[in-house]
Amino acid sequence: MDAKAWDERYAATELVWSAGPNQFVEAECADLPPGRALDLAAGEGRNAIWLARQGWRVTAVDFSRVALEKGREVAGDAGVEWVVADATAWVREKEYDLAVVAYLQLTEDARRAANRNAFASLAVGGTLLVVGHDSRNLTEGYGGPQDASVLFTADDVLGDLAGEPFEVVRADRVERRVSGPDGAVEIALDSLVRLVRRG
Repeated sequence: MDAKAWDERYAATELVWSAGPNQFVEAECADLPPGRALDLAAGEGRNAIWLARQGWRVTAVDFSRVALEKGREVAGDAGVEWVVADATAWVREKEYDLAVVAYLQLTEDARRAANRNAFASLAVGGTLLVVGHDSRNLTEGYGGPQDASVLFTADDVLGDLAGEPFEVVRADRVERRVSGPDGAVEIALDSLVRLVRRG
């Protein structure tokens, strides 16, 4: 989907995603001391807003102006910088202590560009957190995109950053509990990578 299609999707409902942060973003970032954070492909800003309320100075980037406008309304005085830009092209080098890329489901080349941009934005010692729908979710999990070309594994993310200096903190397939249409609990499979920039 392009920016226009996402604008239309975001305009059609009050909130496309939940107001609270993603559970993995919350869990993985809770122990980090607040500094400067980037939420790349932020959507309506749920993770950016949560980070700002934890004391982070946050830049939220997304190519959907409608999504960011909704995020700005929800954020109130949370103090997020909202930037309309494409995650595959936007970068500020070595400025951030944390970069989050959550559920940005793109084909391989575009995903690699976004992940490398997020990494390039980190200061030395900064944390990159990437989480999204895992490749095995298509056959073994619940929900999510049904296009295999936009799913990925933790190893794919590490491969995207080949040649870069980093230390892996975590690179896993993780389970996320979701509610099915009949209210039953279903299991979605996600990929999660947390690493620290070195050098």
